[in-house]
Amino acid sequence: MEEQTFTLSIFTENTIGLLHRITTIFTRRHINIESLTTSESEMAGIHRFIIVIHTSEDQVRKLSKQLDKIIGVIKCFVLREEDIVQQELALYKVSHRNLVNGTLERIVRDNHARVLSIEPDYIMIEKTGHPGETMELFRKLEPFGVLGFSRSGTIAISKKPLNLRAYVAGELI
Repeated sequence: MEEQTFTLSIFTENTIGLLHRITTIFTRRHINIESLTTSESEMAGIHRFIIVIHTSEDQVRKLSKQLDKIIGVIKCFVLREEDIVQQELALYKVSHRNLVNGTLERIVRDNHARVLSIEPDYIMIEKTGHPGETMELFRKLEPFGVLGFSRSGTIAISKKPLNLRAYVAGELI
């Protein structure tokens, strides 16, 4: 079967050890997690895990069913790239040493990034975009001396309603 990229939107309770129970299922199935983020959701007391994986459709279906069985998981939704709006945040710490008049400013503007802080030894830059866009900016900044780089991981939201409230109320099983 052909592998493709899937984004799992997993709604959970906020309980200790749940992350371990979720990631153990990926390990047992030999599925690598490309990106993992977690945060509160739109419903009070419910958290959302966004997990990006590369696998077959058959594997992701089995994985989703197994995740739904974990105590503390409310519902796992499997989403394709066309079903979501996704972004990530990247921070870059760039040295002042190799600055050429206006070059860095032009790179920042052309990549729709912004300067967060100008310090005596470095400039802190922020970029929001798709993973490819944040890595492209990294490659453009490398010649200036990147002192630090951090990416948030993918955050995503479904274009279609997921009916989470109905699952929480027990109406959809």
